Order: sequence, then structure tokens, then C-alpha cells
Amino acid sequence: MKYRDQKGNYYEEESSQDRLLKWMYSHITGRFLLKGLVNPIVSKLGGILLNTKLSTGLISPFIKKNQIRMNEYEKKKYRSYNDFFTRKIRPEMRPICQEKTCFISPSDGKLSVYKISDNLTFQVKYTWYNLRSLVRNSKLATFYAGGTCVIIRLTVDDYHRYCYVDHGWKGKNCKIPGILHTVNPVANDFMPIFKENAREYTTIFTENFGKVTQIEVGALLVGKIRNYHEDKFVKKGQEKGYFEFGGSTIILLLEKEKVEIFPELFQWTEEGYETIVHMGETIGKAK
Repeated sequence: MKYRDQKGNYYEEESSQDRLLKWMYSHITGRFLLKGLVNPIVSKLGGILLNTKLSTGLISPFIKKNQIRMNEYEKKKYRSYNDFFTRKIRPEMRPICQEKTCFISPSDGKLSVYKISDNLTFQVKYTWYNLRSLVRNSKLATFYAGGTCVIIRLTVDDYHRYCYVDHGWKGKNCKIPGILHTVNPVANDFMPIFKENAREYTTIFTENFGKVTQIEVGALLVGKIRNYHEDKFVKKGQEKGYFEFGGSTIILLLEKEKVEIFPELFQWTEEGYETIVHMGETIGKAK
């Protein structure tokens, strides 16, 4: 994997998980095993197990392996692994830029950004996606022709709660069922994961950035996408929801001529880098 941060530092790494996933998606034996893992029943059973008291034994090894700085999080006694995984961070650790023109990241993660073509397609890791198939709503998809698609991939070591990018009125949550593949880029070399995975989206009529559609995408062994609100007025930085265990993805659809994402983020995406971002961090500005 190739990463940058907004200070210009860059990193390259390939974990044992990356190598395992590449084998599973590219070899016949691995794909046979994968067939069972992506079954919704398996994810459901995994979610049940991770909500039990027995699963607390997984917490300490996970903290050590992923070098989680627990002093950044609210202190509490965890009842299960999922209780730990959905832990809340101390507010001062994720300051929200409240300037009206600042467009923020709604979550921690690894960011990529793409232009949406006039025929409603964009390309991620050699795979073409069509907005109509992504949201299954032709009218909504057409609205974003010529706009921008921001993709933030959360890995298991990231903070898994997310917020609203601006003040505004949000619509209802639309759920699209599916099976659950990992969101590791390795998987996207072999199948269109954002069209396969279960997802949920809502449209927010923001005060400063036009109509923003936010899509939460579940992934392998994610128990649930938990969104709090239906139709209501929301505030910038207000917690929108959280993911239970697993890597996940947030996709933002931005209409044309409303938000200017920093140009270096486009450049780094083209060079094959994901940019490490944190919830509340500025990634663009209002036009």
C-alpha cells in the first residue's frame, strides 16, 4: 500500500493481511474459501461473537498489534470486542474546522478522490463504477454528473465513528443490501466491491456545499452500519453514526462547481497514493 499525509510525508507497506487477501482473491482455492466468508450469515455470526464477553480477550492483542493510543479515547470498561471497536475518541483529539468555507473529512481513513464523468462513471483501481448502480437511483446519480467522488477507506486501526460535513437538512437513510467483501484495494483488482457490498446512503442539503450524498459501505465481517438519524436538521461535526467491526468505506458525492477539493489530493490519487486523513480535517473549500 502507498500512503501520503497532507504534510507531504509518504509511506509504503505491505502487510501479511494484504498478501493473504491477494491470495484469496486471485487463486481458485482462496476464492473457494472466500465464498463462505462473504456469506451474510457468516458476517452475522461474526458480529454476534464479537458482541459477547468472551471476545474481550481479543482487545489487548489488537491494541498492541495496531499501536492504538488508548489515552486518546474516553475511559471505560469494555463489555465486548465490538464495544471496544466502536469506542469514542476524546473530542479534542478530532477538532472540527468550523469555518464556513472549510470542507472536512467526515471520518478517519485513507482518502482517494476522482472526477465523475458526464456519463456518470469513475475509476477506482482499474475498476469502473457507475453512479446509477452504486446508489440504484438514476435521478440522484444524474445530479452528480461532472462532480467529484471522494472515497475514504477505513482500516481496522482507524477510528470508526463519522460525522456530518456541514450544517444542513438530511434526508432519509436508504439501505442497499449486498454481500460483504473486504474494502482492501487488493479486492478491487478482481471485482467491483462498492457495487457488491451492503451500503447505506443519505443526501444532505448543506448550507455551504450544495447537495452532498454520503454513502457508508460495509465490508467483510462488519456487523452493522449504525446511522442515528432520519430526516432532520444536522450540524457540522455532529456524529452521524459508526461502523461495527471490520474495514469500511465512506463515499461522498459532490455536485459540480460547489466544492474545490485540494488539487494535491487528485495528484496523489493519480500517482497511486491514498492520503491519510482524520475526522474534521480540511480537505477542500467551498467554491
